Amino acid sequence: MGKLKEFTSSSLFLPVVALAVLLVFNAIFVDGFLTIQMTEDGRLYGRLIDILTRSSSLVILALGMTFVIATSGIDISVGAVVAISAAVVCNLIGGRGDGVAETPMALAMLAAVGVGILCGVWNGFLVSKLKIQAVVATLILMTAGRGIAQLMTEGQIITVYYKPFAYIGGTIPGNILPTNIFIAAAMVLLVVFIMKKTSIGLFVQSVGINPTASRFAGINVTMVIFLVYAFSGFCAGVSGLIESSLIRAADANNAGLNMEMDAILAVALGGTLLSGGKFYVGGSVIGAITIQTLTTTMYALGVSADQLPVVKAIAVVIICLIQSKKAQEMFDKWKAKRAGDQGLEKAVEKA
Repeated sequence: MGKLKEFTSSSLFLPVVALAVLLVFNAIFVDGFLTIQMTEDGRLYGRLIDILTRSSSLVILALGMTFVIATSGIDISVGAVVAISAAVVCNLIGGRGDGVAETPMALAMLAAVGVGILCGVWNGFLVSKLKIQAVVATLILMTAGRGIAQLMTEGQIITVYYKPFAYIGGTIPGNILPTNIFIAAAMVLLVVFIMKKTSIGLFVQSVGINPTASRFAGINVTMVIFLVYAFSGFCAGVSGLIESSLIRAADANNAGLNMEMDAILAVALGGTLLSGGKFYVGGSVIGAITIQTLTTTMYALGVSADQLPVVKAIAVVIICLIQSKKAQEMFDKWKAKRAGDQGLEKAVEKA
C-alpha cells in the first residue's frame, strides 16, 4: 500500500497512466494491436514493434529537449537539424544506383552527428553568450535549417542504395528487433549513467530554478546552458541518421517535420515543467512512446495526418493547464482538505 501511494505521487504516475489508457483503448478497439509475430527470417513485427521503432527518434530528441527545458529554455530547431543531419549523411554516402558508398559509412555518420553538434553549439552560443531568448535563437536555425538541407540536396530526394545504411533504422540480419530501438536504449542508458555518476543533473536543475543563485554558488551557468544545447544538437544529429535510414533517403522537406513539437510535448507529458527546474528523464521517454502510440492510434482509427496536430494541440493545452500554478494550488488545497477529512474521521472513530 505504501509503495502504491509512493508511485501515485511520483512524477511517473501520469505518464504511465496516459500510456496505459492508450494501450487498453487500442487493445479493445484496434484489431490485432497486441499481436506480435515473427517473420521467416526471425524478425519480430506488429503494431507494438512499430511503435517502438517509430518512437526511437523521438525518444532521443526528447532526451536532449529535457535538459534544454530544464534550464528554462526551448529548442524549436531540432526538426530542422534532423533534416540537415539526414542531408549530410545521404550526400556523403551518395545515391549511386550500384549500391557503392562514395564515403565510408562510419565517416558519413560521424560527419552527420558532428554537424548536429555544431548546430547545437550555435544555438548554445546565441542563448548562453549573447543572451538571446531561446525561442528566438532557435527559431533562426528552425527557419534557415531546412533551407540549408535543401541546398545540400539541391532540392532533390537523395535515395541511398548502399545496403548497410538501411541497418541503422532497420534490422541487421540475425537480430529480432530493429537497430534503432537499441540505439535509443543506448542513449537512454548513457544519459542515466551520466546522471548517476556526475553532478550535471544537479547543475541543470539548479540553473533552471534560479540561475542567479546558481552563479553565486559557483556554477558556471553559461557553460551549463551552452552544453545542454550542444547535447540537444547531438541528439538531433543521431535522430537524423535514424530518420534517413528508415526511408533510405534524405527528404529535406519532410525529414524531422514537426518533430520539435512532439519532443516538447513528450517532455511536458513526462512531468518536466516547461518553466524549468526539476526534470524527469524516465517520464520523457515514456512521454515519447505515448506520443507515438497516440499517433499510431489516430492513424488506425482513420484520422488523417492533417487532423492529427489538432489532437496533439489539445493534449498540450491540457498539460499546460495541469501544470499551471492555479491548478497546482487547487490540487494542494484538495490534498490538504482530504488529509484533514481523513484525520477527522480517525478522530471520530477513536472517540
